[in-house]
Amino acid sequence: MRLALVDYGAGNIGSVAIAFERLGLEPLLTADVSEIAAADRVIIPGVGAAGEAMAEMRKRELVQPLRALKQPVLGICLGMQLLFERSEENRTECLGIIPGAVRRLTPAPDRPVPHMGWSSLSVRDPAIGLVQGDYVYFAHGFACDDGPYSVATADYGRPIPAVVRRDNYIGAQFHPEKSGVAGARFLEAFLVGGSNPL
Repeated sequence: MRLALVDYGAGNIGSVAIAFERLGLEPLLTADVSEIAAADRVIIPGVGAAGEAMAEMRKRELVQPLRALKQPVLGICLGMQLLFERSEENRTECLGIIPGAVRRLTPAPDRPVPHMGWSSLSVRDPAIGLVQGDYVYFAHGFACDDGPYSVATADYGRPIPAVVRRDNYIGAQFHPEKSGVAGARFLEAFLVGGSNPL
């Protein structure tokens, strides 16, 4: 299986690559459009700011090619947020693959921002490799709203979509590469089943 890890300068590329290497695959780190299009699975990683990430994607002429992919695509953390239409962070226009917006989390006495740490999941579709009550690791200050594309959520003052899916695109707000056994199960399910329409 050819696995492309999209190189647009994201901060968690190394740890994501290691997570797939543990599963027996060596991802190809690339910003080459033809290599990405030829891959069986594509990963959009991400740690950082939406505005800077989209600026890098435009600079590397990745926006339209990423929107046109037909194979299973997984966005992780910021990579998931970039699948949406826009983000409040720097008023950024994103890839527009999934309808909706990403907005800043609201601090509360027992819910500091950023959301850093382990949270349990409510899972709507076991095909994603996660089960009810799985604990996974989050590190984010922005999140999309819960809606029809959510297939797993965490409670952080409001339901936080932990996994979203539309057609061949799936996104994980949590970090599967840092989420132990549950994270590995999720990545394995993506490799085996890819992403299926709701």
